Amino acid sequence: MSVQVCAAGAAVREAVVAKLRQAGIPVAAAPGTVVVAAGGTIDQALTACAATPHPSGHRLIVAADTLTSAGVLRAFRAGARILLQTPEATPDQFGAAVHSAVNGESRLPYGVLVRLLSGGAELSMPVGVQPVASLTERQLTVLTLVADGHANADIARRLSCSEHTVKNVIYELMARLQVRNRAHAVAHAVRAGLI
Repeated sequence: MSVQVCAAGAAVREAVVAKLRQAGIPVAAAPGTVVVAAGGTIDQALTACAATPHPSGHRLIVAADTLTSAGVLRAFRAGARILLQTPEATPDQFGAAVHSAVNGESRLPYGVLVRLLSGGAELSMPVGVQPVASLTERQLTVLTLVADGHANADIARRLSCSEHTVKNVIYELMARLQVRNRAHAVAHAVRAGLI
């Protein structure tokens, strides 16, 4: 695994490299399999990334001080599947983001996800996201509660059903969306415009 950092300025680069090194992630000067694009805004990060050559099939992480709904959509369209808010992200979160990128997983800060789900952005289908079969009303309700951060037991209480039923609904919607975990299901549903 090699990580390359493209940044909009030396200070931004140093801050991101320091967090990666504290997490035990080696940073390479050459093109890496994981690319971290960093900037004050998502657009600055993407611009810095576009000016640097990368190997085909690289995994893109965008780290920015400010994450707007429109910027998040642009990042997804540019191929990013992991976004970090640099000031709040700890070295461990940077390390986990790199490992998630290597495994092909998606990550989005909870606060940004909540803003997207509450209508903070006009969601359209990003490039490369295939449409999926619609979810049942129960699956959409459960997925929305998962996106709000509720645990299975809390969802069961809210829907007046058993925790086992909630687990089954989550399993079914994950299979339908072809995702690996709850966070991936929420991110995929947001990108596909399902929630």
